[in-house]
Amino acid sequence: MTAMDWAKRPLQKYADFSGRAPRAEYWWFTLFAIIALAIVTMIENMLGLGGMVMGVYGPLSCLLYLGLLLPSLAVGVRRLHDTNRPGWWLLPTLVCYAAALIVGGKEMMTANPTASFGLAGILMLAGVAFAIVLLVFYCLEGTKGDNSYGPDPYAGQH
Repeated sequence: MTAMDWAKRPLQKYADFSGRAPRAEYWWFTLFAIIALAIVTMIENMLGLGGMVMGVYGPLSCLLYLGLLLPSLAVGVRRLHDTNRPGWWLLPTLVCYAAALIVGGKEMMTANPTASFGLAGILMLAGVAFAIVLLVFYCLEGTKGDNSYGPDPYAGQH
C-alpha cells in the first residue's frame, strides 16, 4: 500500500471502531491531517478569518477539526486494538481535556499568561500525561497474528 492509501483508509472507515489499524495507517492519517490543518489555517490567516472562533480558531479549521474528529477517534481505537488494548484507553485523556476546558473556560483557550489556571491546569497536565501514554501505545508494534480484536492487518506482509 502507498502512503496515500494508508492515509485515506481512516476516512473510508469513517466511524468504524472495530478491527485493527497498523502503525502505517495511523501515522500516515495523522500526518495528512496535520498538513491539511496547517494549509487551512494558512488560508484562513491570508483571508483574515483566523481567530474568529473563541479568539483562536478560524471557521474553516473548526469545520475540518469536526470533520476529522470521528475518523481520528476511530483510527486511534483501532490502533489500540492492534496492540491488543481496548479503545477505552482514549477516555482518560479526553475526559481530562474536556474537564479542563469546562473548568478553565476561555482563559485556557486563549492561553492568557496572567490567568491562574488552578484545577484546569492540573487537569490539562493529567491529560498530557495520559496523551504521552497513548503516544507510547501508538508507537508500539502491533500484535503479530490474530488477537482478540481481529486478524493481523499485515498478515502475509511481514
